[in-house]
Amino acid sequence: MANTYTQIHIQTVFSVQGGNSIIKKSFKNELYKYITGIIQNNGHKVLAINGMPDHVHIFFGMRPTQSLSDLMQDVKGDSSKWINQRGFINGKFSWQEGYGGFSYSKSQVDNVIDYIKRQEIHHRRKTFTEEYIEFLEKFEVPYNERYIFKPVEYLNAD
Repeated sequence: MANTYTQIHIQTVFSVQGGNSIIKKSFKNELYKYITGIIQNNGHKVLAINGMPDHVHIFFGMRPTQSLSDLMQDVKGDSSKWINQRGFINGKFSWQEGYGGFSYSKSQVDNVIDYIKRQEIHHRRKTFTEEYIEFLEKFEVPYNERYIFKPVEYLNAD
């Protein structure tokens, strides 16, 4: 689109579904590269990606050529199919329904990147559910408790 100039920074957060769906250290980096490729192939730019065995944070510059919901459908659908085809887990891998999407100004970019890179440290003090509710409240997003991501038990995410 000629003469279209945007600066849209989005952080998305989504969780795995059920007890078998755990992001193990053994394939985490491959998964993040795969997700990065999906986003880049859709014309957007990944600024940071990281997470824990039960969830993923992605921070990216978004071009106005696609809706966020269509992009997240591609990311979650393609990545779960990719994990299942490679047999990284016992049983079937899937993401929980839905995602969180939060926008940031240019002045916040470095802080968000740092936050995402430090997920392992951050989650020593806070569960994913606590973190997610904090996001919703900080961004003043109305929510219903029954639709909040369900906690996933993970004892061995190696």
